Amino acid sequence: MSRTDPHAVEPGYPTESARVMRDPSEIARFYDRCSDLMRALLDALAAAPGRPRPFGEIEDGIGWPRRRIASVLGGVSHVRHTEFGGARPYRFLDARDSPSGRWEMWMDETQAAAARAARGEADASGG
Repeated sequence: MSRTDPHAVEPGYPTESARVMRDPSEIARFYDRCSDLMRALLDALAAAPGRPRPFGEIEDGIGWPRRRIASVLGGVSHVRHTEFGGARPYRFLDARDSPSGRWEMWMDETQAAAARAARGEADASGG
């Protein structure tokens, strides 16, 4: 397995494939149901589709303190599991499989387009 190419891991990464949202309408519904902090994280991931980044790099880009992503993911866990069967509109590489040796997150282009569209709808409705 390649540590430099996330696409060598996903699809087919054993713990990812069943949990990754691929339906744009489901991603839009998730975007609508999650917190403002989770939406900020989704927006940051959607801004760089196909590019896995360590949590710290993403947090720096948003202007968040370290470990905020872990807190935000914990906060959305209940909604993710009760309303979406545990599925998530982003992807992970764990520390064993990532080039950085740290947990990394990203969205693919389809997920990112759906998140950007959901943001546009939220902006248009004043949400």
